[in-house]
Amino acid sequence: MAERAALEELVRLQGERVRALKQQKASAEQIEEEVAKLLKLKAQLGPDEGKQKFVLKTPKGTRDYSPRQMAVREKVFDVIVSCFKRHGAEVIDTPVFELKETLTGKYGEDSKLIYDLKDQGGELLSLRYDLTVPFARYLAMNKLTNIKRYHIAKDFDIAGQFDPMIPDAECLKIMCEILSSLQIGDFLVKVNDRRILDGMFAICGVPDSKFRTICSSVDKLDKVSWEEVKNEMVGEKGLAPEVADRIGDYVQQHGGVSLVEQLLQDPELSQNKQALEGLGDLKLLFEYLTLFGIADKISFDLSLARGLDYYTGVIYEAVLLQTPVRAGEETLGVGSVAAGGRYDGLVGMFDPKGRKVPCVGLSIGVERIFSIVEQRLEALEEKVRTTETQVLVASAQKKLLEERLKLVSELWDAGIKAELLYRKNPKLLNQLQYCEEAGIPLVAIIGEQELKDGVIKLRSVASREEVDVRREDLVEEIKRRTSRPLCMC
Repeated sequence: MAERAALEELVRLQGERVRALKQQKASAEQIEEEVAKLLKLKAQLGPDEGKQKFVLKTPKGTRDYSPRQMAVREKVFDVIVSCFKRHGAEVIDTPVFELKETLTGKYGEDSKLIYDLKDQGGELLSLRYDLTVPFARYLAMNKLTNIKRYHIAKDFDIAGQFDPMIPDAECLKIMCEILSSLQIGDFLVKVNDRRILDGMFAICGVPDSKFRTICSSVDKLDKVSWEEVKNEMVGEKGLAPEVADRIGDYVQQHGGVSLVEQLLQDPELSQNKQALEGLGDLKLLFEYLTLFGIADKISFDLSLARGLDYYTGVIYEAVLLQTPVRAGEETLGVGSVAAGGRYDGLVGMFDPKGRKVPCVGLSIGVERIFSIVEQRLEALEEKVRTTETQVLVASAQKKLLEERLKLVSELWDAGIKAELLYRKNPKLLNQLQYCEEAGIPLVAIIGEQELKDGVIKLRSVASREEVDVRREDLVEEIKRRTSRPLCMC
């Protein structure tokens, strides 16, 4: 091993010597002599010796996407973005990493999931953990007080001072529109309010210093039992058992506006100012949700906590529902696919003068949705189109490459999505098979007779019907036949 290390060092030094001679513009003979020495040293190492072996893989937590998977992603993104635009949102972007101090102290117990980067030019950086904190930094840095924006086809936010619960209701409406359009199954949107939670903790006897950490425990109730959550509160976080029991009486309740009205009459909760404000806003929210026609999709759930520290008011989370196997069984949630809430204090944390900009928003769980859509397509054995090609330019005889190139160029210039096979004389059968495999709906066939007659034979791949179309009418005919929106299958 010592001999190999010494030899590798000699190779490195000799390589540096060759580079230095080239930079100094030494004579060709001198350079050739030193290059020969370098090659001799490398030969002593043996073929491929000294090369570092590595495993071809993506880093943990990342993945590649095949053309099929990207086609699914684009369809999902199109649904989400079209909804955001329908509601009047503008688009922004922010860097994928931020100053570490920008992200520190904003995520509660989730802060441990932030990836730190190496020191870059004297700045401590971290990969952004979500898009909300960077958005708040963007608002403060640009002194913006009013904007409706979306970001990377998954986050939507409304910033500005408006009348209570109108923007919040629109965010829930958007969430329901997107999940309904994606047709990924029945869903339920749970809502709560941080002020109700804080008021509940206060009357139950939770010390102020433990509010956020107990909130994080409650947030696990959608994944584990109440007993497990209680054990964590008492055993790990030092909460008194009787206090945990009082919390349990509340957080295991869920319902609709009737539960809101019931809690407004609760002798203890109704005496807490924060809780009373939260319950009042939720009652108003349900009125707007009824007008929007989505109240049946919403459940007031006191166990919903959303562990991120920056939420200040209404919070919500959409879960897909699992159909009960037996009659009488309760419908189960099988995972969060969207979430959000109100965060009125976050922008003020970045503003030099502490000026607050009220904000409310939502985030779509695109990765989970992609997985669900992919699994559904695989189960149904549906074919997914990975291109949007409208027509393949083909030839029925040999020596027509020039004509194919001229026609495909005409189609491209007219905005038609067209392809041709990269062969001088492809067989017509091979060209038709390519269309079937790729899902291309039309074939424009050139032959010697068609050239004489000034027509193109347009073939439907699905029906195999063929019609002669005058060359000058071809573009409009292709547009007419492919005007329907392209689907994934």
